[in-house]
Amino acid sequence: MAVLAIATSSPPGVEGGHLVIARSLVAAARACGHDAHLVITPDHGFGRLAASYWETWKTDVSHVGGLKVDQVISLRYPSYAVRHPAHVCWLNHTMREYYDLWPQWTTMISPRNRVKERIRKTLVRATDAWLLTSNVTKLFAQSRTIQRRLIDELGIRPEVLWPPPPQRAYRCDAYGDYIFTLSRLTPLKRIELLVRALAEPAARGVRAVVAGDGEDRASLERLAADLGVSHRVTFLGRIDEATMLHHLANCRAVSFAPFAEDYGFVTVEAFASRKAVITCRDSGGPTELVRDEHTGLVCDPTPAAFAFALARVSDDAALAERLGTRAAEQAATMSWPETVQRLVIV
Repeated sequence: MAVLAIATSSPPGVEGGHLVIARSLVAAARACGHDAHLVITPDHGFGRLAASYWETWKTDVSHVGGLKVDQVISLRYPSYAVRHPAHVCWLNHTMREYYDLWPQWTTMISPRNRVKERIRKTLVRATDAWLLTSNVTKLFAQSRTIQRRLIDELGIRPEVLWPPPPQRAYRCDAYGDYIFTLSRLTPLKRIELLVRALAEPAARGVRAVVAGDGEDRASLERLAADLGVSHRVTFLGRIDEATMLHHLANCRAVSFAPFAEDYGFVTVEAFASRKAVITCRDSGGPTELVRDEHTGLVCDPTPAAFAFALARVSDDAALAERLGTRAAEQAATMSWPETVQRLVIV
């Protein structure tokens, strides 16, 4: 068996899905008999992006825990800048502001900064193209959405390997009377769409529980009050794993409708809990797993369309159970041992 370094970058104090994937991979690799270790590489943000890449390039991953590393598996940018002769990148995303989010992002900065950032974008893309072809032995994308970005932007075609659900004690206790969503409360996660949908006539009987925290929380709570739906939407803030599993086990269905999501663990965690997922046609990764009318509902990203989808599962427990059963069957086909087998090349 191999000694593995699982490398991913992370800003200080940030606990995101990239770390969930990294820790899940470490646990899965260990369960398969490998000696796996998590290595966190720098992410200093926009102002010090060059420093992040340079420090990652200089990071020594030849040994970890006093052992010689047989292989590196890198994930998020710029962790794929680490150097090792056996290096597989299982990419969850590059720096999206310099790729698919460039048009939206540049509207928020001054013309002067736009010129400066255009130069940085050119340099970052050139660096990524070299690193993802010449610095890695094999490249996988964690979704077709990520694969498509690499094809369109860099002319690179990686294999797709979806991450299975994290190793948790999923269960289904009931198909309760509320819709559950779990997400960072940021604009790209579009919790606003759920709140606005609750104000639509079609969803007047729907209740929702929102778990997670972020920059949008206060504005979302104000929006719920302004729309008169505060009594039907509960904001829990950040929750622990036991509370998350409780709500996944007892909700009617899960709402997860981000914009152009890379992958979205929420989808497979809902599936593993026998719950259908309601998402949107432009949500990216979730739409690769949610099959409309089979494992969930896929609708247009408008409050009216989303409200209709929410109402359908809220009004019909049999539909929610039928979709959830098929979702669980799909989740059962996603195996961590098979994932580790594909990622380990030594």
